[in-house]
Amino acid sequence: MKKFVLALMLSGSFLYAQDETKINANNVEVGDVLEIGAPVTMNYKHIKFPRANFIIKRGGLANYKALQGNNVVVTSVENKKNGSTEIKIKRKDGSRFFRTHTVVAADISNALASGELLMN
Repeated sequence: MKKFVLALMLSGSFLYAQDETKINANNVEVGDVLEIGAPVTMNYKHIKFPRANFIIKRGGLANYKALQGNNVVVTSVENKKNGSTEIKIKRKDGSRFFRTHTVVAADISNALASGELLMN
């Protein structure tokens, strides 16, 4: 009986710990600082960076690996009809993404869950 109670308490503590790691996208406000993380695949899926050919046509450098670790500031938060939250981000240092784009959109809940954006 003691083993059963101990196992129940241990599994309950694991479930509670996993509940605390969930990231709430509703807490993101204008002015929050986030960090760009590494994408799960080769490309960023939830941060809507332009494709490489559009960057090159505008005279920029399409180097997606250089984005990792950059701090970005949330400039606007918009709730969509389908329930997702889209944010607009710009670089904290004031420079442009790829030397061409000042502001980029991102789906905040999916980007935080996949690790493309990290809370500071």
